[in-house]
Order: sequence, then structure tokens, then C-alpha cells
Amino acid sequence: MKRYRLLAVSGIGVVAVLVGVLLFGNLNGNLVYYLTPDEALAKHADYAEGRRFQLGGFIRPGSDRRTADGLTFVVTSEVRPDSAAVVVLHTGPVAQLFQPGIGVVVEGSWRGTEFLSDTMIVKHDENYRPPGPTPQPGPGGDPR
Repeated sequence: MKRYRLLAVSGIGVVAVLVGVLLFGNLNGNLVYYLTPDEALAKHADYAEGRRFQLGGFIRPGSDRRTADGLTFVVTSEVRPDSAAVVVLHTGPVAQLFQPGIGVVVEGSWRGTEFLSDTMIVKHDENYRPPGPTPQPGPGGDPR
């Protein structure tokens, strides 16, 4: 009887380890980490040019402009003007909700002191606001 108990406890232990490995192994693959501009600047030496990572922060108001290469803007850790900032050159598709002052996560790599990205995710809140009513033209062409 004692031998069966030892086998049962060992079997339960093996099953628990397998479930843990499967659960946390798959969970870790689905987690998304990003560095703030403070962390990215501090770890710049750890992320050599070409090593991809995600950078997240707020788009500094007034810093976005379109160029021939894509969209250039500044990502800051906080909305304050004295917070750490990284210049981003984005060459991929621009998110529809992209606008200054909101949170953004971009994926790419360093190119010198500039961050070159090709993937963009915009952070927004869960509150839905329907677009305002658009004026419909009246019978004479005048908006109602």
C-alpha cells in the first residue's frame, strides 16, 4: 500500500509540473513587454542596432510630421515637456487613432539615436464616443 501511495504522489507531482510548464510556457509567449523611453535610453547599449524591441509612451504634441521616409514623432515617458524622449521614424502603416498626446507602442530597433519602427499600436480608453452628426444637405443644398 505504501508503494502505491508513493507512486500516486510522484505521478501527481509530474502532472503538476507538466501543467505548469504548459501553462506558463504558453502564457509567456503571449505577454507583450515594452520599454518606456527612460528604460530604452538607459538600456541603449543592451539593444544593439537591429535588435528589435517595443517602445511605449506618449506622443509629444506638435512633434509629429510626415516626411518622405514616413512619419516622425517624439515618444516621451510622460506628457511633461522635461521627461525622457525618443525620436521615432515610423515607416509602416499609421494607426487610425494616431494623434499627439495619446499613448503608443511602436516596435522596431535603434538606428543611432533614433528609433526606427514599422509596427504601431495606439493605446486608447474603453469609452466609445460616436462621431457627431454630420450636416445633411437640404433640398436647396443648404446644410440642415
